[in-house]
Amino acid sequence: MPAALRIGTPPPRDPVAQGPRMSAENVGQLTLVLLAFATASTAPAWTSVGRRIWAPISVVLLAAAAIVGAVPDDVRVDGRGLTALLVALAGALAVSGGGPVTARVFAIVDRQEHTTDAETIDSAGRVLRGGAWIGALERAAVFATLVGGWPEGLAIVLALKGLGRYPELRNGQNTGAAERFIIGTFTSVLWAAACAGVVRLVGPA
Repeated sequence: MPAALRIGTPPPRDPVAQGPRMSAENVGQLTLVLLAFATASTAPAWTSVGRRIWAPISVVLLAAAAIVGAVPDDVRVDGRGLTALLVALAGALAVSGGGPVTARVFAIVDRQEHTTDAETIDSAGRVLRGGAWIGALERAAVFATLVGGWPEGLAIVLALKGLGRYPELRNGQNTGAAERFIIGTFTSVLWAAACAGVVRLVGPA
């Protein structure tokens, strides 16, 4: 009797029947595609109408890229070209995507707090001038320090921002200025850190 037909011996598995499996390189390429779509979705998210739709989409795509990079045992993005593309896409997503996501969080907080127009976190932006540019620079610095393997730089970035904003926070008459500073900083830093985390997950060791 053939060995495969003996009682208690499972038959050999057919590799074709199991279906094709994605290689480590394919998983890395899928991560790049998700990052590319997430970065592209940030362009319409900068409009007031598109922010409601495209900001959540960019969050979902970033989360999908993180899951794809974290779940498999082996993910590879080899070569200088693909590595540079990975860093460029994640960096662009960190800088451009954080603004609409942060603004969306502001809108959600204002809606839940039921504040007046003069007390909204959104209106506090008149006190904290240059918030969009400062936020973009902040996310770029956070992303660079984490991808570069220097997490101590995160403390320097936050300290510089806090010291620079202190006079406006102290003298601002709008009650939402402090809340806008705290919520915006946390949202912006977490977004940039998530983008950097994807690079650390799938990038070369």
